[in-house]
Amino acid sequence: MYESGEDIYGSPEHRAFRETVRKFVQTELVPRAREFDEMGRFDKALYRKMGGLGLLGIRYDPKYGGLGLDYSYQAIFLEELALCDNAGVSMGISVQTDMATPALARFGSEELKQKYLIPAIKGEQVAAIAVTEPSAGSDVAGIKTRAVRDGDQWVINGSKMYITNSATADWLCLLAVTDPEASYAGFSQIIVPTDSPGFSYKLLDKIGNIGSDTGLLFFDDVRVPVANTIGDPQRGFQQQMNQFQDERMVPIVTGPPSCRQLWKVTLEHAQQRMLFGKPLSKMQVTQHKFVDMLTQIIAAEEVAHRCIRKMVRNEDATVDISMGKIFITAVQQFVATTCVQIFGGAGYCWENPAARAFVDSRLISIGGGADEVLKTYVAKMMGI
Repeated sequence: MYESGEDIYGSPEHRAFRETVRKFVQTELVPRAREFDEMGRFDKALYRKMGGLGLLGIRYDPKYGGLGLDYSYQAIFLEELALCDNAGVSMGISVQTDMATPALARFGSEELKQKYLIPAIKGEQVAAIAVTEPSAGSDVAGIKTRAVRDGDQWVINGSKMYITNSATADWLCLLAVTDPEASYAGFSQIIVPTDSPGFSYKLLDKIGNIGSDTGLLFFDDVRVPVANTIGDPQRGFQQQMNQFQDERMVPIVTGPPSCRQLWKVTLEHAQQRMLFGKPLSKMQVTQHKFVDMLTQIIAAEEVAHRCIRKMVRNEDATVDISMGKIFITAVQQFVATTCVQIFGGAGYCWENPAARAFVDSRLISIGGGADEVLKTYVAKMMGI
């Protein structure tokens, strides 16, 4: 079967790192995949195990406990994580590594890195990203949560919605309005410990990704030091836009391997399932479905590798990432829908991998920037 990506991470060091990640995923996560669904969240103790292996700070400076490696190693981590048999768990972990900590690592003060980044890399603290609100999702500029300065403290009021790791997080990377008259210069990224007085959350029931906890956050006169501001107080919006690129790379990297895994499982079923005296896989209509899926999976892999290469070279990949997320999300949904059809009635039962993929994949065209918003952005960048 066609395989690609050797030019990105085909060195002995890459292969050894992949084996380390694969061993952790297959021994610590896969056997407990359904347990995490029942818990509705990831086992917090496992963050320490990942931290001990260096998996929570792959790209971060060794000064703070990171491995100091390039994005190709992060891609390997995400690819293997995608095979943990629980999309919710994969998402919860990637929030820690690719959504809530990149801005802190890039723009945070030495004090903040010592207090929050190091424990996050060690797995001693869990992080969450708090941007989306009940009335502002992909339209980030529309958020209303306010942080008002009172001496050397921020006083925060507002709410956030659909926040992964709501019940698990020890701290939040919060985006808040700090100067409502300053347009895009009026936003700040602020670290908010979840044990702060005035903070609370309410968990939400979801149709998929149930291995991670998602909730509504409330801030009622929550006070944190102004020193908890990440980077330039007037560039919080821009810093979050930068961090969104890391977030959007997650479905780009995890999508193709999860599709390949589902494709293989579904093919095994089709080869064993007898229908009208012959295997389902021998029927032309079924064969065409597998060819169509594999064609799109291979195309998705190439799109992902294009984005990974740009990340490794630290090139501006904003447009590529936006288009990549749109395309690979569509591939995931196509593969999941097709596999449900091939499984038939079994594909409509929750214990079936196609059923879970069908529900889980639906989120990706919404979270991290809705398809429609990203398409509008790409069109603008193309001058259309």
